[in-house]
Amino acid sequence: MKALGRHILAEYFECDKELLNDPKMLEKHLIEAAKAANATVISSSFRTFEPFGVSGVVIVAESHLAIHTWPEYGFAAVDFFTCGDSSNPWKAHEYLKKVLKPKRCEEKEVLRGVLDIENLEFKPFFIEQKKQENNSAAFA
Repeated sequence: MKALGRHILAEYFECDKELLNDPKMLEKHLIEAAKAANATVISSSFRTFEPFGVSGVVIVAESHLAIHTWPEYGFAAVDFFTCGDSSNPWKAHEYLKKVLKPKRCEEKEVLRGVLDIENLEFKPFFIEQKKQENNSAAFA
């Protein structure tokens, strides 16, 4: 059996509260985390909530990275979901963990699309096609 995707669920405790409330820096760091995982960044969207907190997502050709923060508690919940075997969600997790510097971290990997299909191979066509068609930084 083979899985179509890997989904890392991470919880970061006792992080820098100011960073957890800075949507521009969180967006920058999640994009860098995606690149560290060898994922192809497509777009991103981040929103700040009142009185505090940020939710954001980076869409990658392989799936997504998402963060939800509670600065008042120094807490962030993060998803790193990638499909295929061209990217590694654990690399994104390790990058973000270095940036957010949690005093404690819990993570769990969930395999997505575990299928009992003989010789299942999943290579996202979209990634290879875009890398060939487009020389922009987003696909470098």
